[in-house]
Amino acid sequence: MRRLIVFWAALAAMACGRTQEAETMEQLRGRVFAIAQVQAVYMDSLLTATTPADRRCPRTFQGDTLVTSDIGWWCSGFYPGILWMVYEETDDPQIRELAVRHTLPLAGLLDRETDHDIGFQLMSSFGKMVRFPEADPVGADSVLTGGACVLAARFIPEAGVIRSWNWGPWNIPVIIDNMMNLELLLEYGDREIAEKHALTTAVNHFRDDGTCVHLVDYADDGSILGSQTVQGYADDSAWARGQAWALYGFALMAQKEWEAGNDTLAQRYFKVAAKLEDWLLARLPEDGIPYWDFSQTDYKDASAGAILACGLLRMWELDGCEPDDPSFRMAGRILRTLASPEYLAEPRTNGGFLLKHSVGNMPGGTEIDVPLTYADYYFLEALTLFPEVSSL
Repeated sequence: MRRLIVFWAALAAMACGRTQEAETMEQLRGRVFAIAQVQAVYMDSLLTATTPADRRCPRTFQGDTLVTSDIGWWCSGFYPGILWMVYEETDDPQIRELAVRHTLPLAGLLDRETDHDIGFQLMSSFGKMVRFPEADPVGADSVLTGGACVLAARFIPEAGVIRSWNWGPWNIPVIIDNMMNLELLLEYGDREIAEKHALTTAVNHFRDDGTCVHLVDYADDGSILGSQTVQGYADDSAWARGQAWALYGFALMAQKEWEAGNDTLAQRYFKVAAKLEDWLLARLPEDGIPYWDFSQTDYKDASAGAILACGLLRMWELDGCEPDDPSFRMAGRILRTLASPEYLAEPRTNGGFLLKHSVGNMPGGTEIDVPLTYADYYFLEALTLFPEVSSL
């Protein structure tokens, strides 16, 4: 377990005015996790003041108000996951206690059968807890196995996909985000279902240029009823977070299949991700943070940037870890931008969130230019994926 540099030393280094260019990635990581340690405790204090039962989850911070959700909201696992990542860096017993306390209520998700998000929710929370058996009072493995069964039950064999939602005007809606739920099946459930869903998605979600649509609606027999980009600017535009989910999801599938010795499948997934990766590298702005949709130039989306950094780093690993790899360089650029004052919040501000300037659902008019838990989660994850020793 890597140890975080002492918090006060990190703040002192910041106070001394170390320039962004002179700061190594190792120093940047220490600085960010030092702030994350403070923010995680601060956010808990705000949650506790609102709901002593600790069954509310942070969603965003708007104005001076911490906006919360119940455990059913698709982001409910990200704050516990942040706590576990901070604990892994710091060995702070207070952080561990908070991680356990905010993870345990999510076991209640095993009784919900309304959507696919259980993969997001459990892998980010119990999936982190399982690495610390000394801090696991319930048996995280059993919760994850139960969650995998819930997710597998949403598989529609005739269509070859896992149904995303039980609501809305669609028949069998599948969104690109669902790629991120498949890890739960790979690790704790039915691998064949995950593989079939990924292969079907690879065929039906992607355009000729390598970009993806947000949602594909399937008929009962697996034929396509229609497709649309629900949270993007237009059905034919490239919604930034959707591209990030696609890149990360297929890179992760490729990684898992290579680790399992399934080289043919791994290569198929890698090709999908590589085509999208090329498209992204040619179009990401200088600072690496995309606008919420690649056709727009109004609001940047830090959450898409953070997820892209994770996906690019996994692609870099799959491609041989060359130091001059464009994906590696871009991932480093994204992390430096997110760690700059423009995006990184000061301690005990921003409702306890790390990052500013994310976009949740622009067409829906919700969560525009605000902090979001998944932006923070994937920002920290990307920092843990970055090599320990680097001057980049």
